[in-house]
Amino acid sequence: MTQRTRTVGLIRRVVTTTAVAVVATALVAGCEPAASGPAAAPGTSAAPTPKQALLAAVPDGTEGTFRFSGTSSTGDVSGLVDPTAKGMELTVASKDAELGFTMRMSFRIVADDLWMKVRFTGAEGLTGLPKLPNRWLKMDRAKLADAESTPVWEGVDVGNTGPLIEAATAVEEQGAGKYAGTIDLTSGEAAKALEAEEVTALGDAAKAVPFTAEVGADGNLSRLTLQIPAAGKRKAYPYLVEYRDYGTAPKVVAPTGTAAQDAPKAAYDLLAG
Repeated sequence: MTQRTRTVGLIRRVVTTTAVAVVATALVAGCEPAASGPAAAPGTSAAPTPKQALLAAVPDGTEGTFRFSGTSSTGDVSGLVDPTAKGMELTVASKDAELGFTMRMSFRIVADDLWMKVRFTGAEGLTGLPKLPNRWLKMDRAKLADAESTPVWEGVDVGNTGPLIEAATAVEEQGAGKYAGTIDLTSGEAAKALEAEEVTALGDAAKAVPFTAEVGADGNLSRLTLQIPAAGKRKAYPYLVEYRDYGTAPKVVAPTGTAAQDAPKAAYDLLAG
């Protein structure tokens, strides 16, 4: 079964009323990555190739809850995944370089339902920032100006690791649970891991981006790091995805009671930009 990428990249921009760019995840449907490499002859049990072994370690929903974190050129994201509940919680943060304040935005998803929580720090003396309750705000997707910019549940591999590994042109095992190689970021779904203009700026370098990966003792992927080269005015940076606490992370549940309320108009205005 092939992977389906809903939006571009590990994290995606949401624009606030103060023109601060904040990031939100791009989700990937949690289908099992297609196997690569030659099939074993009937009656034999050939050892998997390094690429096949790495693809088999990508989360597919059978591992239980887990935590994730990631870094790309547009920011950092962290959170929880709960396959049983079709639930996810994620938090992104962005600091305004000019005004110096930080906005931390969290989303919680349980099946089709969406909540948001926003907190500003370092904003003393500033005006124009929206005043929102410190609660989980239940969002009506029908009222969202750009529903495509808000996360939905589409599977467990929130960091695009399956499509990225599928696009690997070389994979070597460098010790127990450690892998390295190159990925073609112009190939298939992997091309959506970065913004299109960034891939274009990379030119031929995008076809052989170095990566490393780690698989834990439990057989699950724990880290994937791409070393994105410098391109144009953008410096080199790591595209990092980490998965951890398989089976022991908290469950994702719908907030209730005084912890939640219906979102006010200011919350929808914030997402509308």
